[in-house]
Amino acid sequence: MAVGNTGWHALWAHQARMSTSATTLKDMFAQDPQRAASMTKRCGPVSVDFSKHLADQESIDALLTLAHEHNLPDAIRSMFDGKAVNNTEHRPALHVALRGHSPALLPELAGMVTSTLEKIAVFVDQVQSGAWKGFSQQRITAVVNIGIGGSDLGPAMVTAALRPFHYPDLRCYFVSNVDPAHIRSVLKDLQPDKTLFIIASKTFTTLETLSNANLAKAWYLSEGGSEQDIHRHFVAVSSNVSAAENFGIRPENIFPMWDWVGGRYSLWSAIGLSIALATSMPVFKQLLAGAAEADSHFLHTPLGNNIPVIMGLLAVWYRNFWHCESQVVLPYAQDLHLLPAFLQQLEMESLGKSVDREGQALAHRSGTVIWGSAGTNGQHSFHQLLHQGTTMIPADFIAVASCHNPQDLKQHQQLLSNCLAQSRALMLGKSFDEALEENIRKGVEPGPARQLAHHRQVPGNRPSSTFILQALNAHSLGILLAFYEHKVFVQSVIWNLNAFDQWGVEIGKQLSEPMFEALCGDKLAASALDQSSQHIIQHIHAISGTLKLS
Repeated sequence: MAVGNTGWHALWAHQARMSTSATTLKDMFAQDPQRAASMTKRCGPVSVDFSKHLADQESIDALLTLAHEHNLPDAIRSMFDGKAVNNTEHRPALHVALRGHSPALLPELAGMVTSTLEKIAVFVDQVQSGAWKGFSQQRITAVVNIGIGGSDLGPAMVTAALRPFHYPDLRCYFVSNVDPAHIRSVLKDLQPDKTLFIIASKTFTTLETLSNANLAKAWYLSEGGSEQDIHRHFVAVSSNVSAAENFGIRPENIFPMWDWVGGRYSLWSAIGLSIALATSMPVFKQLLAGAAEADSHFLHTPLGNNIPVIMGLLAVWYRNFWHCESQVVLPYAQDLHLLPAFLQQLEMESLGKSVDREGQALAHRSGTVIWGSAGTNGQHSFHQLLHQGTTMIPADFIAVASCHNPQDLKQHQQLLSNCLAQSRALMLGKSFDEALEENIRKGVEPGPARQLAHHRQVPGNRPSSTFILQALNAHSLGILLAFYEHKVFVQSVIWNLNAFDQWGVEIGKQLSEPMFEALCGDKLAASALDQSSQHIIQHIHAISGTLKLS
């Protein structure tokens, strides 16, 4: 933790000057006719316009100074080289190795990654060609991925995003919630002899995943399947081979997971098996290639033109110097509707920390609340808060230049116009005088016009980035997702925290077991609970008759 160095002080002073002088985005554009061009950065088919941010050259220079004072270039190289950047678990974080960047310290990983991709390719071909058959000798027509967290959010999001590229003879479903209503709602329309389940769990012990896997297995057996044919309908992505085998999955149908890939970074691994099945192996490889292009950009591009670096530094700028507590993600593409949920896990699980890498309390704020939804839906709900609320919330607008169906071009242009108008409205706002003039033009009497103008004025000067993808395909999506991964790493370096552990997740898991025992009627377990939990359990039993399980 080094909040006393030059970069931090320069940024505090600079932010104070900007606030005191009431510097506006309109002023910045007026002073620099080339601002939009100079602050738009590109990587392949993805461009990012950073010009609508409360940052001038002095801001950017101070942020870059901060980055160098925290040795960001060395930290980036350390991650790519395979050093133990996950210091609490004493291991590297090598999701980049899944995309072809083999670490210098661990050259053997390249062969492991290649062999796994080859195994996935063979399996996908078997299923999609119909060579893989269910117990009735029918081809597989439905794939159900059972996982949670990174074993669900990533592949579910990517599969939805790549909808136009889906393989026509397969439908892919995702089940995560331990609430049996989730898996029951999926199973009710499926045929057991034509359904393939992927059990995605690194440890093969995750409560939610195993509960749903066992329910799926019971459904399969009750609907005509047999124990001897389980291998035709269940495969696994796990590091716990023995547990998967005990479930009934054959060793050759178990795809590997490694400790050097965290769950929220795992969609590029065999966890992406469902993506490849839902689309094709070439599409999955295009996704990896896009991420690899973003990796090269992050590793080799100077910090001032480095998109993930700028993203991360701006996030620090708003969190620590403008006291912003949340950031909204607004994909103006319906197929990206799961992206905000995916980024919630990526950022909030990675950066939701209160101690630094040495275990000392942070002296500054870390992490922001990530939220959002697909445009234009949000415009008719929470955009009111973005425009006229009392809190400044930086926004990421994500738009796709081309549409998949040419006949939809005009409606797609309506979508794009809304996206661009929203970012412009956040920047410009509407002054009292402008609102007053509008009211008078509409024939409102002067007195009521002035009163109404107070309600119609919009402060503006609210920052946003605009991401433009040439097309929503696997390559562009890979770039975009890798950008956000690397943005998180940049923030973690500046805040000196470990972005790759998640110890806060463990406490809920630990406490759920005695709670479950108490709900099942274990009086000893119940007696050890707090008063509130005991009272709630008693109330649940009273209103439901009983929740005791046999």
